[in-house]
Parts: sequence; structure tokens; C-alpha cells
Amino acid sequence: MVRPIKVTALAGCKIRVEYSDGVMGIIDLADCAGRGVFTPLEDEEFFKTVHVGDHGQIAWSDEIEICPDAAYLEITGQISREAVHA
Repeated sequence: MVRPIKVTALAGCKIRVEYSDGVMGIIDLADCAGRGVFTPLEDEEFFKTVHVGDHGQIAWSDEIEICPDAAYLEITGQISREAVHA
């Protein structure tokens, strides 16, 4: 199972994710920030707290996280961006 090993917050509500198999890519979350559960991501300081969680998830808190598998599929072009952020 491929898991993220590093996640870094970038400007413009983007994150760079690095995976254990060497895959690396950028996910743009600008369309999610400020909506529903992702409302806190509008706060730049909070957005910078992104990390790899205890279970390999891409997380900001226990309530706000992104599935690492879906992010991997988006980065590698195996799934559409709309499906990841639905």
C-alpha cells in the first residue's frame, strides 16, 4: 500500500504530497476551502498545519482530512479532480 510520507502546504490553498513510491504532486484545494467541513482551510495559518496523520491520511485535524488514496489517484491522473473533491 502506497502511503504519503510528507505533505507541505503551499500558497493558494495547495498542498504538495510525496508518497513512499517516489510519486510527488500538487493538489489544489482552493475550490474546497471555505465550504462545508473545509471552511477552516480558508485560514492560512490553519492550512499550514497540514500533516500526515497517524493512519496515513492527509490531515489538518481529526475532523478535516483527505483520503491519501484518492489524492494519489488524482496526482497520477487515474481519477478526475472532481471525484476526489466531491
